[in-house]
Amino acid sequence: MRIAQEETFGPLAPIIRFDDPEQVVRYANDTIYGLAAYFYASNLRRVWRVAEALEYGMVGINTGRMSSEAAPFGGIKQSGIGREGSRHGLEDYLEMKYLCLGGL
Repeated sequence: MRIAQEETFGPLAPIIRFDDPEQVVRYANDTIYGLAAYFYASNLRRVWRVAEALEYGMVGINTGRMSSEAAPFGGIKQSGIGREGSRHGLEDYLEMKYLCLGGL
């Protein structure tokens, strides 16, 4: 399905029925994009298994709105590098330094 292979920014809600969670994860990951994925489930074991397997920077579970100033925004693959927002959005502008002080 073409809609599952593109990164469309618009009011679209494709609904894809499936019987096997592993099959639908493979289908969802078969794209060069990876900004956001959404899915609905009631079984918490399935929620964690599917969310971890999805190759996306953000995953909305049982919601269509996941944006928040406290949440990092960003994708993987061809959908970007790094994060915006939250404390993680600042990491690109900071230098980390390790200090080891001994023998005082």
